[in-house]
Amino acid sequence: MRQVYTFQINKPSDLRGQLLSKSKEVDYISILDSNTQTTRPNLPADYINYDLIAGVDELDILEVNKNSFIQLKNFHQKNQDWLFGYLSYDLKNEVEKLTSKNHDGIKAPLLSFFIPKYVLLLKGNVLEIHTYELKENCEQFIANFKVTNEVKISSILLQQRDTQEKYLQKIEKIKKHIQRGDIYEMNYCQEFFAENINLNPEAVFQQLNNNATTPFASFLKLNNLYAMCASPERFIKKLGNKLISQPIKGTRKRGVNINEDIALIEELVKSEKDISENIMITDLVRNDLSITASKGSVKVDELCEVYTFEKVHQMITTITSEVDSKVHFSEILKSVFPMGSMTGAPKLRAMELIEEFENFKRGVFSGATGYITPKGDFDFNVVIRTILYNASTKYLSVGVGGAITIKSDEQEEYEECLVKVKPIFEVLNFQLDEK
Repeated sequence: MRQVYTFQINKPSDLRGQLLSKSKEVDYISILDSNTQTTRPNLPADYINYDLIAGVDELDILEVNKNSFIQLKNFHQKNQDWLFGYLSYDLKNEVEKLTSKNHDGIKAPLLSFFIPKYVLLLKGNVLEIHTYELKENCEQFIANFKVTNEVKISSILLQQRDTQEKYLQKIEKIKKHIQRGDIYEMNYCQEFFAENINLNPEAVFQQLNNNATTPFASFLKLNNLYAMCASPERFIKKLGNKLISQPIKGTRKRGVNINEDIALIEELVKSEKDISENIMITDLVRNDLSITASKGSVKVDELCEVYTFEKVHQMITTITSEVDSKVHFSEILKSVFPMGSMTGAPKLRAMELIEEFENFKRGVFSGATGYITPKGDFDFNVVIRTILYNASTKYLSVGVGGAITIKSDEQEEYEECLVKVKPIFEVLNFQLDEK
């Protein structure tokens, strides 16, 4: 059984940087940062669990490419311990009769988790460490924390797998499927990528997080695979018998001043297109949650509320349900996966068309990173606004997309993608030639 040691931290805002420094010494680490140390506006209810959660160093590893949810269940039941890692988008192939044959630059397993040597839970100035180590070893672990100086990041020339022209043409074709009644909405994504890149992932994440400052930021290192994530979106959280999902649909850039911000928020609040996107995904999430929910327990707590982040305004809905304690967490994850905000409606047909229109394998992108507790509670984000990097192949990937509906304007959809990916471009010192 893990021992729990409590420490008072003088500068909790330094902890992320200290753990990123530690990342260079270990093969496995997960840092989930709510960015509560930064002044920011109000967020939806139940958005934040801890200021920061981390798993450091591995005791055991699970990497699977088949029967993933069963293997996850068995691994957790065997160990009854904390797990940190990711669920990839392509687990859809185990949920439905689907395949993924597009270009795969990152080459990540379908699912990967590790049991950490140290689990860190930060709230305010109080740091809890859950570990099997003796207290003196734990004290030494903290004493060795250090922050490295910020590193200048070299410019990285990204390539587009789709040209702007091809992107616009595909949106037109997707809208024809909507007109025919095949789907109501589809999340279409494109990839920016770079090959033969030597990256300093820790420095990149530090700068990305400073730039975007989102409540579901995460840095994940699983041996040679890195995910540097500035996600504003929760996929799903389980606490006891309660589930909470908070899909985002509807984005506007930040204004240059308060008046422009107010105008952009008002525009988003009144946007029929964005509201219809959000409501369609809300219905999809309600349906997904109902699979495991106790009768009559699925509720929409907050519908189409607009919240402001460092770089964007977002429209967020909060949906909750109650589940029977006999339902295993792996069954819950399988029943809701992949998340509606990254697929479309109806979900199965949308995923079939995603595979047809996109030309890269999403993998970890639009999957979920997070943690599972020894009791089977969990919290996972949506892997968006993310840089993926395979250090062994030196391949870097940035996926970005948006929901396409019958009211979508092709050019506006393209420009919305650029708004979402702008903080990443800034960190990588990349400027897109839009000619």
